[in-house]
Amino acid sequence: MTETISLPSLTVKRQIKASPARIFKAWTDPSKLVHWWGPHETVEGSVAAEIDLRVGGGFRIRFQASDGQTHEASGEFREIVQDEKLVYTWIWTREPDQKTLMTITLRGEEGGTMLTLTHALLADEATRASHEKGWTGVIDRLERFVTRGAKK
Repeated sequence: MTETISLPSLTVKRQIKASPARIFKAWTDPSKLVHWWGPHETVEGSVAAEIDLRVGGGFRIRFQASDGQTHEASGEFREIVQDEKLVYTWIWTREPDQKTLMTITLRGEEGGTMLTLTHALLADEATRASHEKGWTGVIDRLERFVTRGAKK
């Protein structure tokens, strides 16, 4: 008999007053991503990003927190649906054996977009809670970026 171990995941949903195309571009264009990426405690101007936006392509994101620590993550794109969906692995450089899975969906709605972020295969509940706080900050910063002078 095989026992299935269920790893924690988290889901964050946010209605954003911007088009799916605008949000997708902000998330996938490194020249835009460097202006908003990171949790609340990210030092402005510290974000560096490389993105090879294709299935099998990779990305690397690095940022500095206000406590002086530098954080870096990388991964590989598994699924890309223009302006609708991204699925990719997420690996923190400091924890190379902890490969997790990110799914971002963008659904156009009247007045904007419903963004749903799911981070799956997290190591434990403490990691889930920490990532939920971080991703909430990331989405807050994304929302400010895409709605500042947003064109519909």
